[in-house]
Amino acid sequence: MPFGKYKNTLLCDMPISYLEWMHKQGFPPGKLGMMLSTVFEIKSNGVDQILRQIKFKYGGRS
Repeated sequence: MPFGKYKNTLLCDMPISYLEWMHKQGFPPGKLGMMLSTVFEIKSNGVDQILRQIKFKYGGRS
């Protein structure tokens, strides 16, 4: 995340409560908004295990 309370946090590590708040406020335009919206949909549908698997495979972190 490039700004705000969660600056320098990976989008997949942002809490769902913050993503819900941003969803209500409106995601920013452009690529960042699209990525935030995608992470929000993944997390709100309970399939965030996908994010953890990708993060582990390509980021080397759990």
